[in-house]
Amino acid sequence: MRRYGKNPDEDDIRHRPNPKGNRPRTNIRPKHEDASEGMVLTVDRGRLTCLVEDRPVLAMKARELGRKAAVVGDRVFLVGDLSGKKDTLARIVRIEKRASVLRRTADDDDPYERVVVANADQLAIVTALADPEPRPRLIDRCLVAAYDAGLEPLLVLTKSDLAPPEKLLETYLTLGIRYVVTRRDELADGFAADRVREYLTDRTTAFVGHSGVGKTTLVNALVPDDRHRTTGLVNAVTGRGRHTTTSALALPLAGAPGWVIDTPGIRSFGLHHVDPSRVILAFPELVPGTEGCPRACSHDEPDCALDAWVADGHADPARLYSLRRLLATRERREGD
Repeated sequence: MRRYGKNPDEDDIRHRPNPKGNRPRTNIRPKHEDASEGMVLTVDRGRLTCLVEDRPVLAMKARELGRKAAVVGDRVFLVGDLSGKKDTLARIVRIEKRASVLRRTADDDDPYERVVVANADQLAIVTALADPEPRPRLIDRCLVAAYDAGLEPLLVLTKSDLAPPEKLLETYLTLGIRYVVTRRDELADGFAADRVREYLTDRTTAFVGHSGVGKTTLVNALVPDDRHRTTGLVNAVTGRGRHTTTSALALPLAGAPGWVIDTPGIRSFGLHHVDPSRVILAFPELVPGTEGCPRACSHDEPDCALDAWVADGHADPARLYSLRRLLATRERREGD
């Protein structure tokens, strides 16, 4: 320890320099009362394009938000340059509480959850009836994820000119899922888009589907003008020419109020994060029957009270079968 004389002066006292500045640290975050509200349209390598009023604004997340990430569909508040002009950058300082969150994992044994979309209220599961062949196990997994997130599913069947839809639909009739069937020749004249648009009005709909089913082609038909406008602006402000479906992209529905969120093509839909107690909420007539179930019941075991509930006539046996089929997708991989 350095010792000074009885009467030290300024030359005897040394201050250790502070490389981060002399401003005292504080846990008080600024309130940003002047922040403007926006919606995240797409995310590209740490840069987020947000719709503020009627213009896209490039932004980055403020450091004060920590590890909390914003995703497509998030309602956020921004400060800084909100002009949307080239070479400008705003800051996201607050992320509003989400009404819904659609999640997936890369695989069933992957504990890392990926948020696909926030604040959607509908999930459109697009599948081709042929070329490529339907993958019912993948459809089931998307349904489980939708029920877990509290989203209403919509089954969109494409290429009905190549194969009839009845056989596939039989599997899902007991679930009461809304569906729409389209043909390839209807895309060019707009009939397919018009038919699907009826189910999208006044809603925020996330589209999912594996490669080749016609998902992005259908989205292009639903938002022809706005897609080109938004895509061009997104690429202009990010300075990159990547294909937009490598990341989710939110677009305003053309011809009716609503939002369409195009997501990247999926090869699998991991369900490691799913809680069976949330999936059963999509089967309201079965929920009261779970009161007699043992703790942490999988709803597919000898002591499950749902068997007696159905046997007493409180619900259709086909609905219980559908629930158990969906829950079973959590326990086996898609290719099994």
